[in-house]
Amino acid sequence: MTSFPHHLSPNDAEPARKNLAVIGATGLVGECLLALSTKAGWKVTAYYRGESAPASEAIEWLPLPQPGVAAAPHSPSETAAKYWICTAPIWILPEYFALLESQGIRRLVTLSSTSRFTKKDSSDPEEQAVSRRLAEAEARVQQWAESGGVEWVILRPTLIYGFGRDGNIAEIARFIRRFGFFPLFGKAQGLRQPVHVQDVAHACLAALESSAAANRVYNLSGGETLSYRDMLIRVFTCMGRFPLLLPVPLLAFQIACALFRLFPRYRHWSSAMAERMNRDMAFDHSQAARDLAFKPRAFALFPEDL
Repeated sequence: MTSFPHHLSPNDAEPARKNLAVIGATGLVGECLLALSTKAGWKVTAYYRGESAPASEAIEWLPLPQPGVAAAPHSPSETAAKYWICTAPIWILPEYFALLESQGIRRLVTLSSTSRFTKKDSSDPEEQAVSRRLAEAEARVQQWAESGGVEWVILRPTLIYGFGRDGNIAEIARFIRRFGFFPLFGKAQGLRQPVHVQDVAHACLAALESSAAANRVYNLSGGETLSYRDMLIRVFTCMGRFPLLLPVPLLAFQIACALFRLFPRYRHWSSAMAERMNRDMAFDHSQAARDLAFKPRAFALFPEDL
């Protein structure tokens, strides 16, 4: 059952209940979400950046307005969405508060990340900055929503993968495909819980209608916990390759990262990645299981995921 603000009866809110707007719709999670939401009967408005909208008969595509602008051009008021999901980086969301307000938003579901915690004490200043941006954005979203009587739900996925488009598992596979090995620092026994993008999208949709989820934060971790080393072996195996893992000392890893960063694809690499290989990054998702019926799959890779 959907929770409605006290001044609206279910009958009054029902016509708008099936109107959903999505920011970040062209991203990996966003695309999965669009497919699930239309199948579930939601009338979806998806916002895009760029000169032209993706082709789709089932979805109304609108250009994302400039930050601070109240409404997108040609957005008909009769289709104003009361329910919103943001799968774009949470720190861009405050730029579009005016847009959400102009549409009479009632509930907002937005993705953050467990990187808020795992990168907080990183040796890399850029990763520390990501952690701060996530924490500050979460606080701003909560403050804005509560001041306007908007129900909010924040979801923090762990390492997202799926369909060869993520920046995690697919990135590892691309490195292996190009160089034939993967570098390790130490024993790489830090725990990981990869979560499939479809499971994240399901959780986003469930959070729209769960009355228990209002004004709460949830971790979304995968259905299997394994070491970083074992995670890499799964990738090699799925690719039909012998796991060639090359242990290197930290200094060598730092030098290698400096070299790899000469390639645009690996500019985000840093020695902090090596340090995290031996750090547990596991999160409990029991609250999401309870309130969102979240049942993530085990880490089973298929060729399309790479």
